[in-house]
Amino acid sequence: MSDSPAAAIGAPAAAAETGSPQRWLFAVTILTGSFLLFLVQPLVARMALPRLGGAPNVWNSAMLVYQALLLGGYAYAHLLSRLPVARQALIHLALLVAAAFTLPIALPDIAAPAAGSEAWWVPYLFLLTIGPLFFVVSAQAPLMQGWFAAHPRAGDPYPLYAASNLGSFAGLLAYPLIAEPLLPIGAQSGAWAAGYGVLVLLVIAAAMARRGAAAPRPSAEVGLADEAPSTMRIALWLALAAVPSGLMLSTTTHLTTDIFAMPLLWVIPLGLYLLSFSIAFAENRTLANALTAAAPLVLATGGALAMLPSAGTGMIAVAASLAMLFVVSVALHARLYEARPAPARLTQFYLVMSAGGVLGGLFTALIAPLVFDWTWEHPLLILAAAALLPLGAFAGQLGRIFRSPDAFRMAVILLLFVVFVGSLAFHTQRIESPTWSALDIAAFLLLIVATTLLAAKRWSYIAACLALIAALGALTQAQLTLKQARSRSYFGIYTVSDTPSGEQRQLQHGTTLHGVQLRAPGRETMATSYYGAKAGVGLTLGAADRLFGPAARVGVVGLGVGTLACYRKPGQRWTFFEIDPAVLAYSQARQFTFLERCAPKAPVVIGDARLKLEAMNPDSFDVLVIDAFSSDAIPLHLLTEEAAQIYFRTLSEDGLLLIHISNRFIKLEPVLAALARDEGLAAAIRSDRPEARHLSASDWVVLSRDPAKFAALTAGGGWRPLAKPAPSVWRDDYASILPQIMWSNFL
Repeated sequence: MSDSPAAAIGAPAAAAETGSPQRWLFAVTILTGSFLLFLVQPLVARMALPRLGGAPNVWNSAMLVYQALLLGGYAYAHLLSRLPVARQALIHLALLVAAAFTLPIALPDIAAPAAGSEAWWVPYLFLLTIGPLFFVVSAQAPLMQGWFAAHPRAGDPYPLYAASNLGSFAGLLAYPLIAEPLLPIGAQSGAWAAGYGVLVLLVIAAAMARRGAAAPRPSAEVGLADEAPSTMRIALWLALAAVPSGLMLSTTTHLTTDIFAMPLLWVIPLGLYLLSFSIAFAENRTLANALTAAAPLVLATGGALAMLPSAGTGMIAVAASLAMLFVVSVALHARLYEARPAPARLTQFYLVMSAGGVLGGLFTALIAPLVFDWTWEHPLLILAAAALLPLGAFAGQLGRIFRSPDAFRMAVILLLFVVFVGSLAFHTQRIESPTWSALDIAAFLLLIVATTLLAAKRWSYIAACLALIAALGALTQAQLTLKQARSRSYFGIYTVSDTPSGEQRQLQHGTTLHGVQLRAPGRETMATSYYGAKAGVGLTLGAADRLFGPAARVGVVGLGVGTLACYRKPGQRWTFFEIDPAVLAYSQARQFTFLERCAPKAPVVIGDARLKLEAMNPDSFDVLVIDAFSSDAIPLHLLTEEAAQIYFRTLSEDGLLLIHISNRFIKLEPVLAALARDEGLAAAIRSDRPEARHLSASDWVVLSRDPAKFAALTAGGGWRPLAKPAPSVWRDDYASILPQIMWSNFL
């Protein structure tokens, strides 16, 4: 098939082409394919949870695989577009049927990753699991638009991409709201396979509607030039696609690392990103134009709040980051839409756009975690967006006030100075007093107005955004980088800091305190943070010799700074399990010395604790402690019925299982109560609210198969029965956090 207009116009039209272009059929086919495509993404991630846990980078790695497969699908669609539609249909339907042999969707049986190789192993797992299906379905949108454009009265096919992303958005929302709460994994996979069958029938119907068609026909209604795109134009397409893609993933990492470590937030940025395409590619340009006009103001506001310390901003920072992602994505995608080529070059356009998405994902999901010690990719992508945003009406505002070139330059220099110095002062005020007063709000708004006025010129707007971001937090983060007080791994970002008095050293994981050690001589081995002597874990480990004898065997899942090691007594055998080598490195480098002082010979097993425990001999421990939260992210795969069965297999018949459930956003007590009910376990909870500054509030649950041992521990220790259990226990194939979310804590 030729891409030239002459070839398209001269091709014989089939009888089917003389009727209606049947836009509805192609819209439904595209919407169905996109719905299935984005329904399967969280489905496979949920399947992989027992193997991978819930670190934000797991989701980012999955997204990188999906973007790479999308690029492959778009490349396939582009190559196929050179053939007549009938031949395209035969090849595409053959691949759809071939991919169906990989159904139902299931994880391949491959060995667990070696420590430190997760960044490569996770994409490999997702590629094996969903690769063929995702590849062939991802070609739907450009293929169906090309087939639609083959009708002489089709008109502009690009708005059909809005239907594609509307279907993607619906699929993404349908998973956490409908599929996950109502269906186990097996039923979800079966329902997806049925939907795939419907998609194949729709593709057959679309192929029949265009039988005999030769090529997309450039309609006079479209009004797009058909010349070959220049290198600069292709580079612009790449940049306009790459920045929103990278910003979507960096927003996910930023929110779950620096504001709220809430897994539900992983889906929201992707949903907004998809919705932005539906608005940017819509035939009605009103909403896209309005959001594009507001984008410079929204970018300045969101970028500023993203840099401020999260204390005192809370949901405002979350809302601002999400609003920035959405509005900026609409603006950049709308600019991409305005730069689109004629329908004859449609598949090339989508191929380049997909390549840009992969580049953005590659930078954020793979390169940034290896190169940066903090989420530096987020401010860098904000500045990249500032360099690409249409500046619209803001471009002329300052020029109308200062008409003289000299006066204009002086105004720009003065405003840049005001933005930088004012932002520095504002940042200092936020550190000293996180609560915002009316005066603080007014000062912040003035900084945003000054930054937006500097959108008079592209260079001054970029400089203003840089000054704002640097002064409001990036300079502080740079100081931590230069001090080498922070490290970043696949599982999170860790910061070591000493209190101003020097009395305490702390390890911060995102926004959550991961451990504390007192530094005064003689106090280095005192229990701190969630592990005080009166906390549930302190009471249990303190009584281990009384309950199990002097040779008690103790397993601890989650090393942290090693605080629990100092409950070890001579003769006891302890084993630690830690998924992240970066955490162990803090103890090995003697930045925290609990492990060295109290349990120097205790083995530390690196890797996913559930898999490591499953490989151990039965009856390996008398006490097993589960303390493996990544910030506030829910270790769902460690709280399922199957996980509990692994734990109790490694415990002695009268052994005790301790689980740390302190959490700001999820009620885990009913989940464990349901587990105790279904497994016939004795269970109690100890809520400790200490007053000492070096201790933190904590909630610990103890479970046991032995009522006598359970009673010996809990009698008179401030333990209480668990709350009303959840209707159903969490299982590997069926669990939903929605009923347990504490929505009021988000306000």
